[in-house]
Amino acid sequence: MGALDGITVLDLAILVQGPQAAAMLHDLGASVTKIELPGVGDFGRYLRTDPSQPASGFYEGCNRGKRSVVLDLRTPGGKRALLRLVERADVLLHNFVPGTMEAWGLSYETLAEVNPRLVYAGGSTFGSLGPDAHREGADTLGQAAGGLMSTTGCDGEPPTAVGVVIADHIGSQNMVSGILAALLHRERVSGRGQRVDVSLLGGQIWAQCSELTHYLLHGEIPGRANRGHPLIKGLLRTVPTSDGWIQLVGVPRHLWPAFARAIDRPDLVDDPRFDAVLLAPEDLAWLCRLVDEVFPTRTTDEWCERLAAAGQRFAPVRDYAAVAADPGVLENGYLVEVDHPERGRTLVVGSPIRLSETPTVPGVVAPELGQHTEEVLLEAGFTWDELEQLRADGAW
Repeated sequence: MGALDGITVLDLAILVQGPQAAAMLHDLGASVTKIELPGVGDFGRYLRTDPSQPASGFYEGCNRGKRSVVLDLRTPGGKRALLRLVERADVLLHNFVPGTMEAWGLSYETLAEVNPRLVYAGGSTFGSLGPDAHREGADTLGQAAGGLMSTTGCDGEPPTAVGVVIADHIGSQNMVSGILAALLHRERVSGRGQRVDVSLLGGQIWAQCSELTHYLLHGEIPGRANRGHPLIKGLLRTVPTSDGWIQLVGVPRHLWPAFARAIDRPDLVDDPRFDAVLLAPEDLAWLCRLVDEVFPTRTTDEWCERLAAAGQRFAPVRDYAAVAADPGVLENGYLVEVDHPERGRTLVVGSPIRLSETPTVPGVVAPELGQHTEEVLLEAGFTWDELEQLRADGAW
């Protein structure tokens, strides 16, 4: 039994922001039904680097364990079917452009009349209010508009997007947090649901709370990462090795002597320039040049052994193959081996949350488009004759 056992979720969302939020709710124990447009479905189904690939990582990763129902919510039949499902639902979520659900006659107010306990969550790109509210968007627009893109890379290089859909992911986690808070308030205080609104823009701003607060306090834009962090004046740096890269995350005073010996510079053990948490700009620049010269003399594995023996804080810069081979990743359940009916034993992304009494359980199979339409609608109380009428009224 999961922590959200008995919670029913209707996932109307597409691509990543909404579907990943629903996937997290599923892994926490909720029952999730995905509502998709007949004949089209979630656009994430088609995001493949090669059309010949059997599955999309975007769709599979965000939709395992759900059931799929096809409904055209723009039609009388589709709307009638959704309202019946809403009667029994705890959560409905979507990431349509603000105003879309209202245009279909499916606003929060309308659905709350059907089920006052419903938690209704909407995700957008730029927020539900303001001059950009009704603009379409996507992950990299959140990165750009929220300021993140201006911080990545090095001085003199073009602004660079993060290499993953990080704005979508952060937006999904904010959506989960809002939904859980609304469910808790419903159970402990009001007995009613409420509307939850999150956005890619808002998520990016929240993710940069420290850096933006620095700007708000001092009027100083931190600048580019430059293989480190613009506000941390210590040895927080990505440095090259002879066969890759390694990340250093600062050397506090008590670790400095061991670090100096690990890089074969015992002459620096008592150097007063480095007896501080934050270094003078000229001393930090000198130290960065030194590690850029020293670390390419050994392999990443050799440096990992040396730094671990010296009690340092570090990590190798790994690709996905190396991540998947890490025994710690498997032991913590961040990747989980499952039995897939078509692929056999395979790894899937697990939950980053560990609960001692109600452990998370990742989904295994992402549903085919409309695979569970009749099953779910019959469970909702429709008869076979009513299903035929829904079909005649354009539901699918």
